[in-house]
Amino acid sequence: MTGRLTLLMTLDAVGGVWRYAMDLASTLRAHGVETVFLGFGPAPSPAQAAEAQAIGTLDWAGAPLDWLVSSPSDLAAVPGLIDDAARRHGADLIHLNLPSQAAGLETERPVVAVSHSCVTTWFRAVRGSGLPAGWEWHGTLNGSGLGRADVVVAPSRSHAAALTACYGPVRTLRVVHNATSAPVGRTIGQPFVIASGRWWDEGKNGATLDAAAENANWPVRLLGPTRGANGAAFTPSHATAEGELPHAAAVALMQDAGIFVSPSVYEPFGLAVAEAARMGLPLVLSDIPTFRELWSDAALFFPPRDAEALTALLDELACDPGERRRLGEVAQIRSRHFTPEAQGQAMLSLYTDLVRQPLPAR
Repeated sequence: MTGRLTLLMTLDAVGGVWRYAMDLASTLRAHGVETVFLGFGPAPSPAQAAEAQAIGTLDWAGAPLDWLVSSPSDLAAVPGLIDDAARRHGADLIHLNLPSQAAGLETERPVVAVSHSCVTTWFRAVRGSGLPAGWEWHGTLNGSGLGRADVVVAPSRSHAAALTACYGPVRTLRVVHNATSAPVGRTIGQPFVIASGRWWDEGKNGATLDAAAENANWPVRLLGPTRGANGAAFTPSHATAEGELPHAAAVALMQDAGIFVSPSVYEPFGLAVAEAARMGLPLVLSDIPTFRELWSDAALFFPPRDAEALTALLDELACDPGERRRLGEVAQIRSRHFTPEAQGQAMLSLYTDLVRQPLPAR
């Protein structure tokens, strides 16, 4: 494309969306895209704010995230805040990292909504149920946002299928894999197991990993928060909780590990897995559709809620340095599919198509 493009991108400082936004915006910057980050939910840390401001412009709206409120009325100001920010910053188009933010959004600018996760697909995968009583509005609001967006993006075919199963056919649904800029590393590390996630989230299945850690030969260390902004908490009894470290420190600890494990029962993509693979760690993953789609033949798999099977797999791998080396190498090769450049080019193609082509009348 010629000329410069200004992108308004919503984000939050609570979970993986922050890393997604920083990495994507960094790549897009090299292609002439200026990103304005519009933040929602709890304020970012000083380090996060500095990181965002080094890449683009940071504008914090302060309105809540959909999964942290009890009523849709608490989100009534969100569409107006987004449109106002787009006007103030002269945005050419809007990238929303919560599809519910598109519900009721009135703007002349094209809208891309990326579904990193949602409450409806979470309940389907984690609890095997629909939304509980009193939560139905989440499905209604998210469905409205998916319908409003000019393009909807899912990070995997598995999550795209989950969206379709929960909401019916989604117009203009595309799949663009997430990416990682984690450093390329070696294939054999120190004798401990590393895992990374928001452990307060039941979907990360920390309880199974903690139970497996009780009898595993190698210690298990957990990166990431154990208490969420929604009040949920997880306290391991056998694994060691390292907490939420600065990104560079978390990467350094992960690089030292000998095995990476993800026990998740719900993952639309699984960015931590891609990071570990890029570092050359052998992967031990729960057998869920997303991980099979992305890492088949490049990881070992275990039944998601079977702690004994996980312990056995970890111990077997701990005793086999040759297999750890082989798995680390094939995982690293597979991770080449998930580069920032590939993701950036795919998203840039979507953006420019929307900006250049007239959108259908609503």
